[in-house]
Amino acid sequence: MTPHHNLINGRWTAADSYCPNTNPSDLSDVIGEYAQGGASDVQAAVAAAAAAFPAWSTSGIQARSDALDKIGTEILARKAELGELLAREEGKALPEAIGEVGRAGQIFKFFAGECLRLTGETVPSVRPGIGVEITREPIGVVGLITPWNFPIAIPAWKIAPALANGCCVVLKPADLVPGSAWALADIIHRSGIPAGVFNLVMGPGRVIGEALVNHADVAAISFTGSTGVGRGIAAACVASGKKVQLEMGGKNPQIVLDDADLAQAVELSAQSGFYSTGQRCTASSRLIVTDRIYPAFIEALQARMARIKVGDARAAGTDMGPVVSQAQLEQDLSYVEIAKAEGARLAAGGARIACHTGSGKQGYYMAPTLFVDSEAGMRINREEVFGPVVSVIRVKDYEEALAMANDTPFGLSAGIATTSLKHATHFKRHSQAGMVMVNLPTAGVDYHVPFGGRKGSSYGPREQGRYAQEFYTTVKTAYTLAQ
Repeated sequence: MTPHHNLINGRWTAADSYCPNTNPSDLSDVIGEYAQGGASDVQAAVAAAAAAFPAWSTSGIQARSDALDKIGTEILARKAELGELLAREEGKALPEAIGEVGRAGQIFKFFAGECLRLTGETVPSVRPGIGVEITREPIGVVGLITPWNFPIAIPAWKIAPALANGCCVVLKPADLVPGSAWALADIIHRSGIPAGVFNLVMGPGRVIGEALVNHADVAAISFTGSTGVGRGIAAACVASGKKVQLEMGGKNPQIVLDDADLAQAVELSAQSGFYSTGQRCTASSRLIVTDRIYPAFIEALQARMARIKVGDARAAGTDMGPVVSQAQLEQDLSYVEIAKAEGARLAAGGARIACHTGSGKQGYYMAPTLFVDSEAGMRINREEVFGPVVSVIRVKDYEEALAMANDTPFGLSAGIATTSLKHATHFKRHSQAGMVMVNLPTAGVDYHVPFGGRKGSSYGPREQGRYAQEFYTTVKTAYTLAQ
């Protein structure tokens, strides 16, 4: 099996050890062997990025735009192939995986355009005879640490704006999904950007991530992952004066009001809770349902869940693939036991599926799981499970539902199902979340507008769209005396 190396200073660089990448749908299927780098690899990658930065940061915007456009074009041309790889290594159902790859390509295309739309301001001074210019300049070398649940889209939405704004990059992808990141790195490597502008260092987070965060020549860290790790990164960055951007956990509420369209509310709740195996930071794992619609909603949701086909991520007709790993499956199942012990009623699922029905393949399969009659203070409603586990809380009216939705340490995404313009408008204003969905799944966002949350979900500038510029640049104000 051909080993997949790290990319440092424009060269594929061998590591001391390699780790197998295993298919969670079929544990006998090893996708490849991927480099396990060390602190010395980070040192080399950062040095290469720092050396490349002066020329790249002042390079012509057309050259940057052309490179990003070329990357996006190849991703889109190969989205079926890359989607197959993504589904194979992460366990996302193939149509979702192909859709994610398409989004990655669109992100690079969007930022190819943004290269040509970099702007500043010219304003009058309060003093006569002086001109004032306000411009943005690239911040320097950025360390990007990405998660396993979106193994090509999240690297894309960090890499593309970094390169578009003139920064140089060291990417550390999640250990569980190196294949998609390696394939993306290979495309970037062949795009014509200079050596050292983009670097890939694969390996354990406690080694690679820590070395990036603590490196004196890294100006900024963008991290997506767990809340605990994010807080540690934030503390280290503040101590060393680095700019930091964090996307962390969520416990996203989905309100269903009595006046909601029942079929629509059930479908968006099922998609938010169970598609991508519930392994999305924007997933709705907390459904808040008002009294009169509650019995009908539960009955209809159970019927909808019974039609979810769980199986091999690449198999035709699969709606929900496996959990990503043994450790994640154990965490999901532990929350099932916690919820039962706390008094929530298990209405569906709650167990591991030994193997994909009809295939004989051993994988990390879990049935879609639903708890009803749960209470707001239960751990199942306070903590992020990150799996196909959904709980329902019953409330009397909109006011109680809104209070319940906001009663969380997180604030990423929130949804409401209603036919009332009054309640929808009020919710959009008073929801304490960074993203609000009306009669739509909480999971599912556009690539050209800002992404991010409030409270414990996010820290620092927003990602995606034109708002991404805030993180990857620094502002300069220049004064000129007119002669």
